Amino acid sequence: MSEAYQILGIPRFGGILVVCDHASNRVPPDINLGIDPMLLEQHIAVDVGVAGIAAQMALLPGIAAFLGNVSRLVCDFNRDEHGPTVCPIASDGHAIPGNALDHEGHEARLARFYRPYHERLAALLSAIPPALVFSLHSFTSQLASEPEQRRPWNVGVLYNEDDRAARIAIPLLEAEGLIVGDQEPYSGRLLNATMNRHAEAEGRPYLGIEVRQDQITDPVSHALWAKRFSSIANQVAISVGGSVGG
Repeated sequence: MSEAYQILGIPRFGGILVVCDHASNRVPPDINLGIDPMLLEQHIAVDVGVAGIAAQMALLPGIAAFLGNVSRLVCDFNRDEHGPTVCPIASDGHAIPGNALDHEGHEARLARFYRPYHERLAALLSAIPPALVFSLHSFTSQLASEPEQRRPWNVGVLYNEDDRAARIAIPLLEAEGLIVGDQEPYSGRLLNATMNRHAEAEGRPYLGIEVRQDQITDPVSHALWAKRFSSIANQVAISVGGSVGG
């Protein structure tokens, strides 16, 4: 484990690597975001539920997980390095005063968290290439800043130019009786920085998943979704030409 990331399970050549950019709500003690600590339990700080699902998936043969180890409010790994929201000054209507950084402070965050995260992920994918990168996020059922917006999907599938895995996964998810969003609640053509860099740019098959957070709030639900995703990820990996552990 490092300040920026942790790895669960044993990465395998031709296996599945679960990547969770927003798995943690940890804020290092020397960083003061200037916010109500209660906000760290909400979607603006962490993708609720994904760490539990990833941990369950990483117990299975052929599957490992690469998890972000700080809150997305400290450093958002799923943004371009010099984008305006990599250290957000506001999120869903909440100001983040501790992120009003000067150039030196911004650069320090990137050097401490962002670059080690992406450098280690790149090295891991190159050294032990998986058959499928499984990018796991979660979304809130309602944004405070857009209360009129309805988010009925149980799960969303996101992608940019490479939709190989998405086209296979969507009917598999629908066969589970789920309401599946194709590029919902976000479009992967707009929010796909980690997969653009580490999968699309390298021609690696990947499956981008968003789960609605109210479904994954406890260990029982984490185990249920981990079993579902492990099965689907294996089917997708095989279909796009990979081979995975049992």
